[in-house]
Amino acid sequence: MTDTLPPLLLIGCGKMGGAMLAGWRERGLSQAVVVDPFLPAAPEGATLVKGAEEIPAGFTPGAVVLAIKPQEATATLPQYARFAGSAVFVSVMAGKTVGVMRGLLGQGAAVVRAMPNTPAAVRQGFTVACAGPGVTPEQRALADRLLGATGEIAWVEEEGLLDPVTAVSGGGPAYVFLLAELLEKAAVEQGIPAELARRMARATVAGSGALLAASTEDAAQLRRNVTSPKGTTERALAVLMEEKAWPEHISRAIAAATARSRELAG
Repeated sequence: MTDTLPPLLLIGCGKMGGAMLAGWRERGLSQAVVVDPFLPAAPEGATLVKGAEEIPAGFTPGAVVLAIKPQEATATLPQYARFAGSAVFVSVMAGKTVGVMRGLLGQGAAVVRAMPNTPAAVRQGFTVACAGPGVTPEQRALADRLLGATGEIAWVEEEGLLDPVTAVSGGGPAYVFLLAELLEKAAVEQGIPAELARRMARATVAGSGALLAASTEDAAQLRRNVTSPKGTTERALAVLMEEKAWPEHISRAIAAATARSRELAG
C-alpha cells in the first residue's frame, strides 16, 4: 500500500530508525532529512546531515521522529524546539515521558510517545503509542501512519502503561531470541549436531510464532494442544512451570524492565 507522507525529519538512524525509514519509503515518503553523525552515507531516499545546524534552510517537516538513545535527549531535543507548533514529535525513546520531552522542546510541542520493537525490520513489529496534550486528530493520524508502516499499532490513553509495554513488547524479541539460543544449546547437550540444533531451534521458534499469529486460540490452549498426557512435553513443562522456574522468573524480569523504563524518565 502506498500512502504519500509529508516531509519527515528523523533524528537518529540506528536499527529502529533505519527500519522505520525503510517502511516509510514503502508508504510513499516524499522527502526525508536524517540527522545522524555516525552514518557513513545517506540512506536511500533521504538527505543525511551530521547535526541540527545542517538541516537545509526552509525544510518544513510534518513530523520529527526521535529515534535516539534516551540518555541523549537532554542535550539533543532543545536543538529541534524550533519545529514545535508546526510538526508533531514522535518519540520511540524508552522511558522519556511526554512531560520531560515537552520540557526540552517547549510546552507547546505536540508529542506522541511510542514503543516499537525490532520485528519492525521485517514489517512485523508491534508498537504501542500515547498522544500527549495538544496533539491534534490530524497529527495523531499522521503518527499512526508513520508507526503503522512497520507493523501493528495500538494506542493507549494512560502514558504510564508504556513502561510495562517497553518491558513486554519492546524487550520481548530479546526474550524470544534467548529461548531459541537456549533450545539450541540444550539440543547440542543432548547430542544433536550443532548445525541441526541451530536450524531446529530457529525453525521451532519462528514456526510457533507464525502459528500463534494465525490461530484464534489463546496461547494457553495452543500450549495444551502440544501437551499429551504423560508425554514428553508434559514432563518438560513440569520443570519449566515449577514454582521457582518460568512463571516467577518471567514476572520478575518484566517487573525489572518496567522499573528501568521508569528510571529512564529522569
